[in-house]
Amino acid sequence: MGRATERRRIVRIRDGKVSARPDTLAAEEPLEIRLNGKRLAVTMRTPGDDFPLAAGFLVSEGVLAHSSDLTSIVYCAGATEDGSNTYNVVDVRTAPTVTVPDITLERNVYTSSSCGLCGKASLEAVRTTARFPLADEPALRLTPELLAALPERLRASQRVFDRTGGLHAAALFSERGELLDLREDVGRHNAVDKLIGRALQQGLLPLSRAVLMVSGRASFELVQKAVMAGIPVLAAVSAPSSLAVDLAAEQGLTLVGFLRGSSMNVYAGEERLALDAPAHQA
Repeated sequence: MGRATERRRIVRIRDGKVSARPDTLAAEEPLEIRLNGKRLAVTMRTPGDDFPLAAGFLVSEGVLAHSSDLTSIVYCAGATEDGSNTYNVVDVRTAPTVTVPDITLERNVYTSSSCGLCGKASLEAVRTTARFPLADEPALRLTPELLAALPERLRASQRVFDRTGGLHAAALFSERGELLDLREDVGRHNAVDKLIGRALQQGLLPLSRAVLMVSGRASFELVQKAVMAGIPVLAAVSAPSSLAVDLAAEQGLTLVGFLRGSSMNVYAGEERLALDAPAHQA
């Protein structure tokens, strides 16, 4: 379903002049993800690409790794009391060979930044569930100039953002800077899950020759999602968190933040950057 935007009446004030007009907003609705018929998680998302979103979420959770792990994804009818289909509930069916986690109210969903897990516990969770070691062979060698061009290429392809100004974006680029895929959502993590889920469905995991670019900050959650999809480079226009840097360094991921114009900060994995000279200690 493509309900990415909605119209609302607003009162607009410009230079003391007041007028009423319609405005286009980014849509936000809950999506309940069920795994083999059992409720697993609820995320607030922009409708659209719901099946890749659910698949990508399960890649991040360590449940899915290959397209063969996935049997089907369907919208659930009867999600409301009157039996109608809201297109806000999806059920993911896995192959019999897939190990399904114990789904209880107390399960530890370490992808949530608000789950209360300490840093050590979160790092250990990723270490034990990552399916694809970040072994890009031959190793990627990216120039700062190539990375510097990515934010503008991402921004130029944000169609819904142009209409609403209220969406995050995540994009996959090739090692030559070519745009491979881009998704938008009210949540950065959802946009990344949509990318990863599409790649899973197309049999493209691990994404060992790709660069992930996000429009906001680089959280632990986004680094973890990149690691789980085998993506060796994550670049963001804003700052990373300390735990994101710790995880990137441990897993061998190249993490770039504050990517704006020709400037950037490399927080981990600088060996993948083709630099003219070694960095000097400040």
